[in-house]
This record gives sequence, C-alpha cells and structure tokens, in this order.
Amino acid sequence: MGEQPPAGSDLETVDGDDALDGDGALDVSGASDHRGGFGEFGGEATGLIDRTFRERIVLAGVTLDRGDPEATEASMDELARLVDTAGADPVARVVQTRDAPDRATYVGQGKAHELRTVSDSLDADTVVFDNELTPAQQGNLEEILKRTALDRTAVILDIFAQNASSPEGRAQVELAQLRYRLPRLRRSGRTFSQQGGGIGTRGPGETQLEVDRRRLMRRVSRLESDLARIRKNRSTQSKARRRTRNRSMAIVGYTNAGKSTLLNRLTDAGVLVEDRLFATLDATTRRLQLPGGEAVFVSDTVGFVRKLPHQLVEAFKSTLDVVVDADLLVHVVDASDPDPEGSIAAVRSVLDEIGADLVPELFVFNKADTAPEAARRLAEREPGSVFVSATTGEGIDDLLSTIGRRLRRQTIVAELLVPYDRGDMLAMAHREGEVLGTTDDEAGWRLVVRVDEGSAGRLADFRVDEPSDEGSPGGDDASGRLAT
Repeated sequence: MGEQPPAGSDLETVDGDDALDGDGALDVSGASDHRGGFGEFGGEATGLIDRTFRERIVLAGVTLDRGDPEATEASMDELARLVDTAGADPVARVVQTRDAPDRATYVGQGKAHELRTVSDSLDADTVVFDNELTPAQQGNLEEILKRTALDRTAVILDIFAQNASSPEGRAQVELAQLRYRLPRLRRSGRTFSQQGGGIGTRGPGETQLEVDRRRLMRRVSRLESDLARIRKNRSTQSKARRRTRNRSMAIVGYTNAGKSTLLNRLTDAGVLVEDRLFATLDATTRRLQLPGGEAVFVSDTVGFVRKLPHQLVEAFKSTLDVVVDADLLVHVVDASDPDPEGSIAAVRSVLDEIGADLVPELFVFNKADTAPEAARRLAEREPGSVFVSATTGEGIDDLLSTIGRRLRRQTIVAELLVPYDRGDMLAMAHREGEVLGTTDDEAGWRLVVRVDEGSAGRLADFRVDEPSDEGSPGGDDASGRLAT
C-alpha cells in the first residue's frame, strides 16, 4: 500500500485504491508529470478541467469561525456532484476549521502541505477548494501542492462551458471565463519576451504576459459589446411583448429541480432534460394557453446553485432579463432535496442580485412522485403553493389554475365609456388589455376590460365604475415568500 495520510487529519477517502505503478510501488509524480486542467501543470488550453481523461480530484473545504459544520458538509457534497458533472472523479475530501482564512493560502501552510501528502498518496491530479481563492492564494497553493489548485468557481465555469450551445450562451460563458482568467495570468511572463534586434533595442521588451493580457482584454471588450447588443435586442422584444395582452412568467429554481421538465410538460417545448447539474443554460420561451383562455409567455432559465460565481451572474444578465421583466416567477423546488430551505435561499440571493426580488413568486414543489410526503408538507407550509410531478403530470391542472388566478390578481377589471370620436382610446383598450364585453351607448362605446395598473391609469378618464382593490395582488397567495 502507498503512503497513508497524516494521523488526525479530517480526511475522507472517496476512492481508496492507491495508484500503483507496474512494480506495485506507489507512483508519486512530480510537478511536471501531473496532469491538470489549469495553470502550467498541463491540461487543455481551453478548459479548466481536462476531459481527455478522468482527473482524480481531492476536495478541500473550510468551516470558518461561527460557521455550521453541517452546512460545510452539504456544500462539499454539492461540490462533489459538480466535480463529477465536470467529468472528474473525487477521490478524497479534507475539511478544516479555522477562525479566518489565511491570506497566503486560505487553508494555512500546514494544511496545504497535508493536502500535498494526501494528493501524493492518492496520485490526485487536482485539488479543488470549496471556497473562492484569490489569484495569489491559487498561485501559492500550486507551488506547495505541485499540481493544479482550483476553486468552486472554476468548476462551475467549466460545466457552463461544456453545456453552452447557443452563440449567446457560448459568448456569455467565454466572457465569464476570461474575467476569471485575467487576474490569474502569471507564469507565462517568466520565460517569454518580445526582443528587438540591433543596437539599442536589446532588453526585456514586452513580456508574453503583457501580450496575453492585452489580447484577452480585447476579446473581453468584443464580447461585452456583442452581449450589450443582444441585451438591447432582447429589451426591444420585451417591450413589443408587453404591448400585447399576453403576460409573461419565468421558471426559476435550483439546478436540477426539474424546471425544463416542467416547461416540457406545460408547453411541449422539447427542451433537453437530463439528471445532472446545469443541463440547460439557454433561455427558452414558449406560449402557454391557460384554462381561463389567457395566453402567457413561459421562459425557462438557467439553474442557480449555492455560491454561484459573480462573473456568471454578470455575464448572464442579458439572459436573466426575462426574470426581471416577468409578471410572475414560478419557483420550482425539489421536494426530495434534503435542504430545500437552503436551495430556496440560494435562488433568492441571485434574484436579489439581479433586481428580481420584488417580482411576485409562486412556489411549485416538484418531484411529488418520488417524495410525496415531503412535497405535501412543504406545500402546506406555504399557503397558495402547489405540489406537482412534472414527470407524471400530477398536480399540473392545479398549477395552471393557480397561475391564472395569480396573474388575474395583478390586473384590474374596469368599465369604460369611450366617446365615438375617441377611436384611439378604443384601440388602446384592445391593444393593452382584454376586452370582456362591448355595448353601444348614446354617449359612446361601453366596454368592460381587464388591464394592468399602468393601462388602467392611462384609461382613468374614461372609467365609469368605482375603482376597487379587487384585481390587485393579495389574498392567501400574495406574499409568495416561504419562511426559511
């Protein structure tokens, strides 16, 4: 057997088989032999994790002062799933408790050397940290570990790079990756420089590091310009859509909660559905006819996750605009999740960051076919919510009725008297609302319309009924917030 981890280490071996060479001895490779997906230790230039083989990964996590060890373990479990989704194999995990992060290595010199010993004993290719590392910490750790050091952000970026399919999605992921890589350009400047020939031109010249940084900055500027143009086009489309009577809703939730499955069940959208994290990145919008006859645009969105990298949130803002502009958020929660409150809190933190925290929210507790008791219990805790199985169709009729009721609560039913010489107001009523009935009166057209608050204000001079709060949001399902 190979060298064992130090006594007293908080080490859990996921795959206990030591890597042996042909003579039965432990193969402890040096820095130049280790395969890794980032830095100077090898791997593909375009990826953070090398998928030409299954990398062996050691996971490292830290519980800081006053932190919850159980929360750290749950986060480590999710990190293991992320690593597996990225195409690598977690072989061990090391957990540490500290008062505060070490400025140089985050985990401290002693724990870093322990991670080196564990990685050598298991012939691991890469060490992935659950906490976000600064560029300096990452560089210092790679010097000690003699292998690639990545953080959770790098793994999530790698998964997004694998799954992005549309031109917009690929541009968004590339922009996030470049923003992540820019401050980490460090080693190439050691050995390369651009030197001119002849007297008076010799010297260090322009280092390769500076060339790479300038090239990446040009690419970042180009991507930002392209995405700004896409965002402007989306805004124009959104304005045109709002001028119709159709409302919009966005399906949000934790990754792998069943959002795409629900969209397929509601609209036959044909969106890719897989039992893995971040299977769908590109927003898909479909038209849905509700039982009351109203039409609504439904958009699927990228799944959220704990500690979602800020670079991704920034890059995907053009896609997430559909969430900010929606009339209703359908928040899908995996009822079989051991920590649904934690998943809800993670989703809400992203909604707050993008400015969608005030959009009305409807909870849908999914996977009632696999966790019926949990789904029913969660729905009882949140008045106005529903539980469904997007796979079998259980509860879908109740969901559709609830969506229609929640959207109608955001509108106002008004009676108008429009003079015959104000055809422009008649056209506005048809354009911005739903005309429920029309009769001819001596003074003009008498209309009963359903409109939103903004349109009701523009038509206020022609109202002949008494304004009431009947159509405004309220009732047992108005809060849309689950106590966590």
